[in-house]
Amino acid sequence: MDYLNCPFCKRIVQETYDHARSDTYAVVFEPLEPVTPGHLLVVCRSHVESATGSTYLTGKVMELAATVALNLGEDSNIITSVGELATQTVKHLHVHVVPRRAGDGLALPWTAAQ
Repeated sequence: MDYLNCPFCKRIVQETYDHARSDTYAVVFEPLEPVTPGHLLVVCRSHVESATGSTYLTGKVMELAATVALNLGEDSNIITSVGELATQTVKHLHVHVVPRRAGDGLALPWTAAQ
């Protein structure tokens, strides 16, 4: 997928993100289908396909994701995926910040099947 067809690039160009939480390297917005209340995406401003596409930019995106999680003030998962088999559905570097609460019922992708 090139950047012209990338849904995250489109949101960045249209500036449909949380300007107050975003920085030079990444933007923050709510995913279309949040898995818990407060679930946010931290998305690289540059079109990089995954966390392995640029270690420098991945570090900057993760730094902002950690700050977002810290500011949420609750337990959170900070998750990124590389490739389709690892559950990456949008080929653009992004990190999920998923607030966790007791009894939220969210089973992570690597939870063993019963």
